[in-house]
Formats: sequence, C-alpha cells, structure tokens
Amino acid sequence: MTTSPPRIFGIAGWKNSGKTGLAVRLVETLVSRGFVVSTIKHAHHDFDIDKVGADSYRHRQAGAHEVTIVSGTRFAIMHELRGAPEPSFEEILARIAPCDLVLIEGYKREPIPKIEARRLESVNRTPLSPEDPHIVAIAADHPVTDTALPVFDLDDTDAIADFVLVTVGLPPKRA
Repeated sequence: MTTSPPRIFGIAGWKNSGKTGLAVRLVETLVSRGFVVSTIKHAHHDFDIDKVGADSYRHRQAGAHEVTIVSGTRFAIMHELRGAPEPSFEEILARIAPCDLVLIEGYKREPIPKIEARRLESVNRTPLSPEDPHIVAIAADHPVTDTALPVFDLDDTDAIADFVLVTVGLPPKRA
C-alpha cells in the first residue's frame, strides 16, 4: 500500500443487477490477494446505521453534527447533513484512509472506470454502457452480444478482479 492517491474502480447498474454481490466478492478476492481495499456505496434513499435507543443514536437525535463510535475493533463516524446538500463524490473520496483501491458501488454517473452489472432479474434492464463512455466492461448473468466491450460472467470474480487490477494499473502482489 502506498500513500499516493488510491486507484478507483466502480460498479454500476440498475437495482437488483448484482452490484452488491459483485462488490463483496471483489473485495474478498482482492483482499485475499494482499490488497488494501476500501469501498464507497451510494444509496438513493435514506439509511441509518445506528439503532434506536443506542447511545450514539441518542447523541445524533440530540443534534450532534458528527458522532464517532470507537472500540478496540473499529470506529465509525456518522455525519448528519441536517438539510445541507449531499457531499460530492470527491469530498467523500477525500475522507477515505490510504489504501490500494477504492471500489465504488453506485455513483453510476461519475467519470470513473467502471463495470456494468446486468442480471435478468433486474427491474430495469436498459444498458448503461451505450450512454456512458466510462463503462469499460460488462458483467452479466446472461449472454451479451451487442457490445464491443469485454463481457464477463457476473460470477467470474477472479477474471473480473484481474481486469480491475489491469484497468487501474495495480500490479499483482508478490506472495
């Protein structure tokens, strides 16, 4: 791991296209290969990582701007926007600790290299790649023939991981 800016690679797709499953498998695979990987997940809805009644929840409800929970195994910082605009992708990226790769799930309109996840079960199956020049490959659970982009089986995590490393310019780790 270096202190230079991390490499960034995204996973884009419609709801239920397999983005999260692919992200989890890529993190597991890349970490097992010796890389330090962080993730950013964009949610298009309100979310909460805190439980009603927990001390940290009570701190937020009382009006705290940021609440940090720290233990011997992890820490989390929750930042309340309280009506302020959602931070930009760049602002969130700047808060990530040094790592080899930041894997982005969502943010499908950001100008970063990304793979488009496609599943037949997805409610919207309109391809994103024809409209997004930053999509560099497709991972699908069905045959895709209407593209010149590389196409991977959605479950071929090793091949997708190899592709990500080459795309972002990360050399394989030596054992």
